Amino acid sequence: MKGFVRANQNVGLCGLSCGLCSMKMGGYCPGCGGGGGNQSCAMAKCSMERGNFAYCVECSDYPCEKYKDFDQWDSFITHQNREKEMCRLLELGEEAYTTEIIEKRKLLETLLAECNGGRKKTFYFLAVNLLPLSVIREILEQGQTYEDWAEMSPKMRENLIVPLLQKEAKTCGVELKLRKKV
Repeated sequence: MKGFVRANQNVGLCGLSCGLCSMKMGGYCPGCGGGGGNQSCAMAKCSMERGNFAYCVECSDYPCEKYKDFDQWDSFITHQNREKEMCRLLELGEEAYTTEIIEKRKLLETLLAECNGGRKKTFYFLAVNLLPLSVIREILEQGQTYEDWAEMSPKMRENLIVPLLQKEAKTCGVELKLRKKV
């Protein structure tokens, strides 16, 4: 969609956490309104037609028909918290919310670099997207306090961190799996 540009590339127009997306972090997508990304997005077109809202939640018609079944299935990024995250953005304000996304991204980068034995990339993306920042921070800090942390291989760290994240997810009622359309 020509002309659709957004200043904040960490939070999508629709509420997805673009800053925590594997496609964006991998350099495959510039994010919502960042240039060559999903420029055929119906929500972007709608925003341009209605006055270029920064977020769909600002529109008087939100949630509209475009959101029907929007959160039912995941793509490469989870949609499970999208509506909850939009409410959080309104509650905190854009600057504080974006700061939180950036901190989560740093924790995610640490998990991927230090605690990934090779098969937990999607798991970590889901955990960081779906669990509260304080929980992610606490679990990583807890793992780093282990006496042998510095000597552990990424696989050993993974074996330590993953069960902690799974336990917390269960406590929060969160399933750390992408919901694919069958």
